[in-house]
Formats: sequence, structure tokens, C-alpha cells
Amino acid sequence: MTQHRKRQLFLIRRGLVYSLVLAMLILLLGGVGFWWLDPKVKTLSDGLWLAFTTAATVGYGDLVPSTHASRGFSVVVVLLGLAVLSLVTASLAAIFVEREVDEEERQIERDLMREIRLVRDEVAELRQALAAKSAPPER
Repeated sequence: MTQHRKRQLFLIRRGLVYSLVLAMLILLLGGVGFWWLDPKVKTLSDGLWLAFTTAATVGYGDLVPSTHASRGFSVVVVLLGLAVLSLVTASLAAIFVEREVDEEERQIERDLMREIRLVRDEVAELRQALAAKSAPPER
């Protein structure tokens, strides 16, 4: 594996870790926000549950935002949840696809090397033919 490819793989996996950490941070802040804003959310764990169901756009209905402030906050949590979910999904897809891309790149490199060898052989033959034509005739 080339150094460039190793670096790409490292960045892809690091991107997944960052995305997951960001998702946890959003859920934690969402849980605290719902706990603080909504009087029907009595515990932090209820706030975290509401943040999770809101960010995941599941909305089971066991807990729902009851004030205008918590409803507005839920819009922000939904948008952030969708954005982070997209990042996590993209990072996972990149990890699964990178093996196929590596093989495809190796095949392209092999094909290019074969074509270069053919071109070199053809140039050598043309040089020989040109040298034979331009050689002075023997007497």
C-alpha cells in the first residue's frame, strides 16, 4: 500500500471517529438543552432520550417538546442530527468502498504499465527500421 493510500485510509477512519464524537456531543448538548428548556423533561436521561429520538427523526411520542422554546430547539437538533448522520454514513461508506477503489487503481496502474511497455517496444522497432533505411548501402 502506498504512503498516499495509507494517509487516505487514516483520514477516512479519523473522519468516522470525529463524526461519532460530534454525534455524541450533539446528543449530550441536546439532552441538556431539552432538560433545561422543557418543564416536562424531568431528568437528564429523559432529555438525552428526547434528543436522540429528535435527532434520529424517530419521535416515539413518549416525550415531546411542550414549549415554544423546546420546539424551536428541536428544529436545531433535527438539522444537526441529520447533518451528523450524513457524515457518519459517508465515513462508513468510504471505509467499505476504499478496498474496491484500491483494487481498481492497481488494475489501472497495471494496464498503464503494459501500454507503456508496448509503446517502448514499438518505438524501438521504429528506430531499428529507421536506422536500417538510413544506413548507407554496402558496396
